[in-house]
Amino acid sequence: MTILEAARFAPSAMNAQPWRFVYAHRDTPEFEKLASALIEFNAMWATNASALVFIFSQKTVTSDTGEEKPFYSHAFDAGAAWMSLALQAHMLGYHAHAMGGVLHDKAMEVFNVPSSFRLEVGVAIGTRGDKDALPERLQSREGPSPRKPLSEIAGNGTFVA
Repeated sequence: MTILEAARFAPSAMNAQPWRFVYAHRDTPEFEKLASALIEFNAMWATNASALVFIFSQKTVTSDTGEEKPFYSHAFDAGAAWMSLALQAHMLGYHAHAMGGVLHDKAMEVFNVPSSFRLEVGVAIGTRGDKDALPERLQSREGPSPRKPLSEIAGNGTFVA
């Protein structure tokens, strides 16, 4: 709960806090529900995590007049919550791994999520295991991912396509 509490305090435009979390600890029926909404590739290893979390964001915001309007920074705000979650997990000695490989439609249905929300990512939280316990095709992926050079993603006064 400390990890989710850190995410709860992430900054948010207009303090809308558009994020919602569905979480479960391993060896519970709730964990199996979350795991069932992972693509096979992620399920191969993420089912060994201590906990799974799905992060949803609300695509709309209610105006002062009660009107539902598009909330353009919902995903950005949910991303801030994810980063707060990941940093808190790290501070507690855990590893948090975000996964875009989720069965979005299935998760929306299984958790009865209103259409005004979108599933952003699944997150596996736990301690790192021995990479030799992974299927061979996953072992080589255990290391830092390469990053694009800054010159490919940042431009001084110009957009870099």
